[in-house]
Amino acid sequence: MKLLQSSKESLVFHLGQREKDILLAVLKRYPCIPSAHQPLSKSGKLPHPEANQRLLDEALAENRAGNKRQLRTFLADPRRLAENETGFRLSLSPSDLEWLLQILNDIRVGSWIILGSPEEKAEASLLNEKTAPHFWAMEMSGLFQMHLLEAMEGGRET
Repeated sequence: MKLLQSSKESLVFHLGQREKDILLAVLKRYPCIPSAHQPLSKSGKLPHPEANQRLLDEALAENRAGNKRQLRTFLADPRRLAENETGFRLSLSPSDLEWLLQILNDIRVGSWIILGSPEEKAEASLLNEKTAPHFWAMEMSGLFQMHLLEAMEGGRET
């Protein structure tokens, strides 16, 4: 993934075929954070905790559904990810970039949660058919986040 252009209005990246395929495969995993993972309060000392937690869960589900629709629209727009003679051009506005970072973060953190929130990198012995896809998604989404953040900070090549 290479930053081609950067301005206040947009960032344009070059992706090879493999990078594009990996990005699309990662984005298809959204949403990844389990819906009941975010408690309203850690202390539990709120009035009507069950009703308030249900409201939070409903709001988060609505937000995820909206993001999923926006992601489908985003990926279907041929101007966003346009094929050219050397690969693909990914064009992002600053707000698109921040939104995409949030989507990738959900996938990265959600995969980490699904893996049991390991403190250290997963050992090879812990990887199996069930855990490998989550580890892969966690690592790839983190890699794309790193490239996008470097571009935001003005890096020339990501």
